[in-house]
Amino acid sequence: MNGTTGSVAGRSRPRSALLIGLGLVLFAVLIGLGTWQVQRLHWKEGLLATIDKRTHSAPLPLADVEREFAASHDVDYTPVTVTGTFLHQAERHFFSTWEGDSGFNVYTPLQLEDGRFVLVNRGFVPYDLKDPAKRQKGEVAGKVTVTGLARNPLPGKPSMMLPDNDVAKNIFYWKDRDVMAATAGLPAGFVLVPFFIDADKTPNPGGLPVGGVTIIDLPNNHLQYAVTWYGLAAALAAMLILRLRRPTKEG
Repeated sequence: MNGTTGSVAGRSRPRSALLIGLGLVLFAVLIGLGTWQVQRLHWKEGLLATIDKRTHSAPLPLADVEREFAASHDVDYTPVTVTGTFLHQAERHFFSTWEGDSGFNVYTPLQLEDGRFVLVNRGFVPYDLKDPAKRQKGEVAGKVTVTGLARNPLPGKPSMMLPDNDVAKNIFYWKDRDVMAATAGLPAGFVLVPFFIDADKTPNPGGLPVGGVTIIDLPNNHLQYAVTWYGLAAALAAMLILRLRRPTKEG
């Protein structure tokens, strides 16, 4: 009888060691995930502080924003003022929603005095007013001055879940700056400012497009995630301690 008991105990020790080893590995993974979320929390808080500072600053001339972009490649949400002439026939349409309605953000090339172009998000139009002929009052002619927020170009398609852009129908599901410009019928050899501009809320004639549609809503749930991972690590640590103490009690 004692021999049988000893044999069972001998077989259980390697199993317990394996379980404890796996538990320690999982504990390390959970601690790593929690620490990563703390790092992400600090990064997100810094990003939100930067955005808040930028959006509450005075608009800069385009040249100043261009210099900053050349130095850092980051001018997102920097207020900027630019003067030029819109090429309304070259509108590009980005599928969007605004206040519960589906429609498009109208991206129009603005030709600068030096001959270059910048794509300006003039704002939102309802789905059935995609055709510029239905909102001609908003097609402002001549030289205009636009104030808005500079927006970084996207390095690529943000998500595989997004549909591909339908260039033939002039419907964009993600802001591919280069393709928008290349399909807008701009003059050969055109030069494009390397970022977008989202126009502010200054009303357009006829009320369309509706400007000021930039959404600044960056969720910051990293503290919650960190607490969750650290909490799971603490619970696992308690279980491992109980497991390690069990043989002593049984002895």
